[in-house]
Amino acid sequence: MATYFDVHPDNPQRRSLAQVVALLRDGGLIAYPTDSCYALGCALGNREGIDRVRQIRKLDDRHHFTLMCQDFAQLGQFVHLDNAVFRAVKAATPGSYTFILPASKEVPKRLLHPKKRTVGVRIPDHTVAQALLAELGEPLLSSTLLLPGQAEPMVSGWEIKEELDHVLDAVLDSGECGTVPTTVVDFSEGEPEIIRYGAGDATRFE
Repeated sequence: MATYFDVHPDNPQRRSLAQVVALLRDGGLIAYPTDSCYALGCALGNREGIDRVRQIRKLDDRHHFTLMCQDFAQLGQFVHLDNAVFRAVKAATPGSYTFILPASKEVPKRLLHPKKRTVGVRIPDHTVAQALLAELGEPLLSSTLLLPGQAEPMVSGWEIKEELDHVLDAVLDSGECGTVPTTVVDFSEGEPEIIRYGAGDATRFE
């Protein structure tokens, strides 16, 4: 059964966040809120967690996982950015964008796109997600919590606990989330290519 954590949206309880981080470091898989919609998350080196996300969402090996980063300094350790891309990405973060970029050697190979050697990265503009990342001290390997056959993600933590109680270790709830995933922009070739139109304003990359 998943442990349910009900935290304050503006001032999340440190004790609850510490318990969630302990679960993550012990190989746990969680559902947590972001500035777009709920996400599944596990620790970066959690091989089993990655497999569990793939099973829950029925993903193939071409799926881009996302490294949810606390800030730009952390993001820069895991991807390569030239000056122009650096400026474009920095201007749009934090926010509801996922950027596909060439991965650095810090990214475990199993997370990379098998042909492009790229990975998704993003910095959320969400108080609870930011507090969780600060407590964890490293990126959270993430994927949008959109189940097979669902048109939209679930918006509330209790609903997620009911549906996925048997496959998650924790649900972090701070109130309802949105239903629109991030806007995905591929910068792997240097020029922006919009892969998915979502919550972030895409016009700046068109």
